[in-house]
Amino acid sequence: MLETLIERIRAAHDTRSPLIIHGGGSKTFYGGADEGEVLGTRKLTGIVDYQPKELVLTARAGTPLADIEAQLADQNQMLAFEPPHFGGGATLGGSIAAGLSGPRRPYAGAARDFVLGVRMIDGTGQPLRFGGQVIKNVAGYDVSRLMVGALGTLGLITEVSLKVLPKPAAESTLQFELDEAAAIEKMNQWAGQPLPLSATSWHAGLLSVRLSGAASAVQAAQARLGGEPVRDAAAFWLRLRDQTTPFFDIRSSSSGQSLWRLAVRPTAPPLTVSHRLGGDAQWIEWGGAVRWLISDRPAATLREAAQSAGGHAILFRGTAPHDGAFTPLAPALLSVHRKLKQRFDPQGIFNHGRLYPDF
Repeated sequence: MLETLIERIRAAHDTRSPLIIHGGGSKTFYGGADEGEVLGTRKLTGIVDYQPKELVLTARAGTPLADIEAQLADQNQMLAFEPPHFGGGATLGGSIAAGLSGPRRPYAGAARDFVLGVRMIDGTGQPLRFGGQVIKNVAGYDVSRLMVGALGTLGLITEVSLKVLPKPAAESTLQFELDEAAAIEKMNQWAGQPLPLSATSWHAGLLSVRLSGAASAVQAAQARLGGEPVRDAAAFWLRLRDQTTPFFDIRSSSSGQSLWRLAVRPTAPPLTVSHRLGGDAQWIEWGGAVRWLISDRPAATLREAAQSAGGHAILFRGTAPHDGAFTPLAPALLSVHRKLKQRFDPQGIFNHGRLYPDF
């Protein structure tokens, strides 16, 4: 399978034919429109190596996330960044290429924080390896993490080595009735205290807080914070992680509505654009650092609102504006991106237009 992929990439490089890297298809909505022939990775499956005592797992890119999580669960371990599935076909390679993390991210780390090494094929058909399979690795530049979030524009990921973590001994979720401003204040207040926080969520007047860790620590925090315990909390966080709640289904919303992800300072007060929309049209995660908005407002308005709050806006689901789903880069950063693209994919054959419209 690997040799077949190499041959196809080399042929595409020689003829300058664009290729669309396709894994499980769970994240095809994310980013701009691709063009070209599909290059599938679903046959690149299997866990290559798993050392529970070393907390390291290596698997091929097409391996379903569900298979990996099941293997880890047998050893009472987990992918701590809680990668979203967005459907049953989610694969490891797609998860790393998208660089998305779930509810635990502010408290455990992002996807790139857990990547130890990758194998990939660049735009000339050259197999490359970066990083390794050990947690302490200082050999050369950390190119492996550069692939996280690149959406396949720099190369085809074929194998990933990850750090994994033990599952917490105990978890509990509490819920509080608070308005948006009070919820943001509480999330930031609690984040500065020695509490075993592992996820926060606010929507429609309800703040949900997950506690994870030693049973004694969770019990002490629960007694300290109060609130109402949430039944079937694991299912609640899974629905949020995978965006299976009705809020995220913009297909059922009115025409012109899109789902935007605004990454801002956690301490940023309620945004003007979100205030006008009302609590039912927004969802706050990551201790206030991520504000999901269902809106038909112009991209420029939402990007300006995010920038004023110290962040940026991404069109997550919906029709992308003419300048793409992602906030346009400043000239200096755009220059760096172009040079990286030229180095790894000189003919621009991989996922053209997926990350930014012109490359």
